[in-house]
Amino acid sequence: MMAKKEQTNVTVRQTGSPIRRKSDQRATLVGLGLNRLGRETTLEDTPSVRGMIAKVAHMVEVVEK
Repeated sequence: MMAKKEQTNVTVRQTGSPIRRKSDQRATLVGLGLNRLGRETTLEDTPSVRGMIAKVAHMVEVVEK
C-alpha cells in the first residue's frame, strides 16, 4: 500500500499587465487562470505549474497564506 502524499497548493496573484507581452506569456497567464490585475488563483503545486510561474515571474507573485 502506497503512502498518500499531502497535496500542496500555491496561490498566485497577477501583478503585471499582459499588454505588449509575447503571446506565449499571455497564454501562460490564461493557463494559470489569471486574466486581470489583482486576480488570485490557487493551483496544485507541481513542477509544471512552477515552470509556468517562472515563465511569467515578472507579472505574478506567489501569495503566502
